[in-house]
Amino acid sequence: MPLDLEKLSEWMNKPEPFTPGEAMFWVDPYISQQLLAAHLDPDTSAASRKPEIIDQIVDWICDTLMLKTGDAVLDMGCGPGLYASRLAERGLVVTGIDFSQRSIDYAREFAASHQLKIDYRCQDYMALDAVSKYDVVMQIYGDYCTFSPEQRQTILENVQRALKPGGYFVLDVTTEETRRKYGLKNNWYVSEGGFWRPGRHLVLEQGFSYPDLKVYLDQYIVIEEGGETVVYRNWFQDYTKEMITKELEAGGFEVVGLWGDLTGSQYCEDGEWIGVIAQKQG
Repeated sequence: MPLDLEKLSEWMNKPEPFTPGEAMFWVDPYISQQLLAAHLDPDTSAASRKPEIIDQIVDWICDTLMLKTGDAVLDMGCGPGLYASRLAERGLVVTGIDFSQRSIDYAREFAASHQLKIDYRCQDYMALDAVSKYDVVMQIYGDYCTFSPEQRQTILENVQRALKPGGYFVLDVTTEETRRKYGLKNNWYVSEGGFWRPGRHLVLEQGFSYPDLKVYLDQYIVIEEGGETVVYRNWFQDYTKEMITKELEAGGFEVVGLWGDLTGSQYCEDGEWIGVIAQKQG
């Protein structure tokens, strides 16, 4: 397949916010394997936080919400079950949903081998249709930030419906300080086999910022030796405390607390994260 320079040139132009790239690349047989490995690597925070931080987050959420044996928790975007397994060990009734079959398979095997009763589902939570079923819904590690405004509205509608009266939505979102710390990607390299492909390929990394919207894009154009070219896009919505509060209130929630992260650290204006607990209204 010859290299399509016209399509390549088009992709390298700054796209409109939340223009999709390759759809659902996390279910690709090869890429999903790399993602799972990243989730399980205890020495990196590339896909999941490190184990000791996850322990702190689970402890803090359970203590802050005074969760007790039998309370029902939904972990949206549960991956390989790093939070769900810890919650189940505390006697909570846990459901985990994720769109990656590979992650769900791992989570189920881990739960079975550790005698943990967890309901894992390979499901798109955009189609979540549970009604008044959960005491807590969690969406952790900035997952909420990766969706367009329309998708986030759907998420809030689904979470609102899924929670019992007075139930809690627990999430964390990034701020612009994250971007200032890590910057925007602008690089290219030839790989003999890496995250995106097992064989030789070229990767063009680009970062685009939309400061008026507090949106940014990490884009990866992957070109194989035969010329086949695919664009992958990771979109992120950054927040201020005013922005996330307004958005959640519009979705039928009352923000009951804001923190520097979900370990309960004190909120500060120049922090990289905002940890949020919001309560269902109505």
